[in-house]
Amino acid sequence: MHAHLREHVYHRHSHEAYSFGVTEEGAQSFSCRGGAHTSATGLVMTFNPDEPHDGRTADELGFTYRIVHIGPELVGQVLADAAGRGSGPLPLFTEPVLDDVRAARAIRRLHHGLTGGADALVRDERLTEAVLALVGRGTGQRISVGAAGGALARARALLVDAGPRAVSPEELAAAAGCSRFALYRGFKAAYGLGPSDYQRQLRLREARRLILRGEGLAEVATATGFTDQSHLNRWFLRCYGITPGAFRAGAQP
Repeated sequence: MHAHLREHVYHRHSHEAYSFGVTEEGAQSFSCRGGAHTSATGLVMTFNPDEPHDGRTADELGFTYRIVHIGPELVGQVLADAAGRGSGPLPLFTEPVLDDVRAARAIRRLHHGLTGGADALVRDERLTEAVLALVGRGTGQRISVGAAGGALARARALLVDAGPRAVSPEELAAAAGCSRFALYRGFKAAYGLGPSDYQRQLRLREARRLILRGEGLAEVATATGFTDQSHLNRWFLRCYGITPGAFRAGAQP
């Protein structure tokens, strides 16, 4: 959910899932865990499953916030995958409000990934990033695992061979022979990018090659795995500083 609220007051309620929110503008007040709390701009809210809370604006200007709800089973799967072992006890967050830039950024990235049409590999990476950032900050639990060089080479080869085809996180982990989390952490340490970002760079390089060959921009977008020409334009501009059209014009004799 992403909303701006001014007058609405949430009655005391709870969710079956973990709920992680970030206040983007203004401030909201709520009661939880026997006390009154306020989440101002940039702060993170953490609610455990079945934990009663309410909510209201802290002033007449209202507040804007972004929140995601993640089932306990999924949180447990992420933590088990990260630790490389079977499931353990689920974490309990002790502070309803956290001041943590990394956790806030992870929530925003996960929300954008879930609502913006990102593929499965991106969603999986952002889910892992968010859960581990929040658990590490909110519960003190730390997990650090990395994949070995051979596993990383196998994963990289799969991404290169896949071309524009979407690769699922399960397929990538199976090819590497390690957990998804270990692969993500090791891949980013070795290559400077997560697997989904690395695949996007491969697609952009292929797009440049096709543009130089004279292919139409819409056809290039389709052939390289982007949603449409606009999607290609956005990423081309972000990474290279110019649009595909400008690149094509500059390359002409």
